[in-house]
Amino acid sequence: MGMSRAFSGACICWLMGTALAWAQRPSDPDAAAIIEKSRQKALDYTRSLPDFVCTEVVRRYVSDGRVSRWRQIDTLAIKLSYFQHAEEHKLELIDGKPTERKYEELENATSSGEFGAVLREIFDPASEAAFDWESWKNLRKHRTAVYQYAVSAAHSPYVLKSDNRRAIVGIHGVLEIDSETGEVLHVTYAAYDVPKELGLKSAVSTVDYDFAEVGGRDYLLPVRSEMEMHGPRAWVWNKMEFREYRKFSADSTIKFGEGK
Repeated sequence: MGMSRAFSGACICWLMGTALAWAQRPSDPDAAAIIEKSRQKALDYTRSLPDFVCTEVVRRYVSDGRVSRWRQIDTLAIKLSYFQHAEEHKLELIDGKPTERKYEELENATSSGEFGAVLREIFDPASEAAFDWESWKNLRKHRTAVYQYAVSAAHSPYVLKSDNRRAIVGIHGVLEIDSETGEVLHVTYAAYDVPKELGLKSAVSTVDYDFAEVGGRDYLLPVRSEMEMHGPRAWVWNKMEFREYRKFSADSTIKFGEGK
């Protein structure tokens, strides 16, 4: 009995210590060290990726400005090629039917840059991003450090487009960083100081990263993304999934299905 009580006490103390460690704010040098490790990972990220192909499935919705009124307008299946550190989108199916239309010519909202471009823009020293530690979080069994960040329009390379108009805008949001590896597992980025001439009230995107196999090796790659834009008369919402990663081949075909 005595041993049992002593062991139970040790467990309680250990659990309390763990909880305190999780809640405790890191010192400023430790918080800065995580950011610097993540910066190096982000700046090296695109160079570390192999040439690959995947299937991107995009479900697009519109609303008249009410959350309860979202209406799906189409489902796109895109062959996304990453070759020599550049993305290429080839639209192959609309609502399950083959199409000759070009991805770049689609009406309504589209996106790109999930494969490192946004992270590079945030962490590039020229962007002069401000980072503020927020909390610890458990994300898919990874202990992550959550940071708020902001990049002013004066230093931002982020371009927001609406119809035939475009503008460089500031961005801010949240980063969830693996505290051991420095890898970003989740990023949110929202535009701010959006010029009125763009006709947009807000534009917010999120990307989730996880490991996927390409050519027998695991790489940290986007698995899900969302983009939501609000205008004065209409809202748009895109939900993206990235599937079937495989080694690059110019004649690769997409595999399209509803998935799980």
